Amino acid sequence: MTKKQKILVYTFLVIVSLLSIFPIYWMACAATNTSVDIMRGKLIPGGYLIENFKSLIGNQDLGRAFVNSVRNSVLLTLFSMIICSIAGYGFEVYHQKSKDILFTVLLTAMMLPFVAIMIPLFTMFSKAGMVNSWLAFMLPGLSTPFLIMMFRQAARSFPKEIIEAARMDGLSEVGIFFTMFVPTMRSTYGAAVTVTFMSTWNSYLWPKVIFQKNESTTMPMLVANLLGAYTVDYGMLMLGVLIATLPTAVVFFMLQKQFAEGITGAIK
Repeated sequence: MTKKQKILVYTFLVIVSLLSIFPIYWMACAATNTSVDIMRGKLIPGGYLIENFKSLIGNQDLGRAFVNSVRNSVLLTLFSMIICSIAGYGFEVYHQKSKDILFTVLLTAMMLPFVAIMIPLFTMFSKAGMVNSWLAFMLPGLSTPFLIMMFRQAARSFPKEIIEAARMDGLSEVGIFFTMFVPTMRSTYGAAVTVTFMSTWNSYLWPKVIFQKNESTTMPMLVANLLGAYTVDYGMLMLGVLIATLPTAVVFFMLQKQFAEGITGAIK
């Protein structure tokens, strides 16, 4: 590649990077400005951050919504990692043709949009008296075909000779999984944690349906509540969006290396 070509490539990359970062910059600036300044297109930080924060906590229970989102995301991510990794490991290590059929059915389920099964799910949980319960929120997302496929693909790279040697040494199947498989799959777990946490944190439709009490409000629901029927305080709204975005950004930047490695390994 010639020097001129390198200049063109890097110039293009810089422009694309700036365009990608601009919405985040605009959101951060808008959170510090008034609605009038935002409507005028002001693109520099203002001095209205404290006032927007006071308005936000005055109109919505920000602390409760934040705690609810953290609790829901952490618990669902934790249990989902355990269940999906065991399922993916089992599909590959204890391979049978009947399990291939079941796995095909699971992959087919990925084609169904959640809205297609939301009403049957709500009807089922409603008849079971589980509306407004954490269990009803968590059960539909505990086991996802995508995560099971990811862990199955990761298990394919796990040497079968090590499993056989561990069995000959008397190590139990549970011991093989937790002491040998789990530690070697850090990148896969990192990618799965990132995907699950971000998906759960940003989930709006199912929590809105299954949680029917104000005490169960999550951050996406809180942001939606900031959209008034007649007038919208855009400064307060952008601050709410900024606060709702920060946890997922922190998780992604902490696990971005494992995310890239895990996704690449899953594709292979």
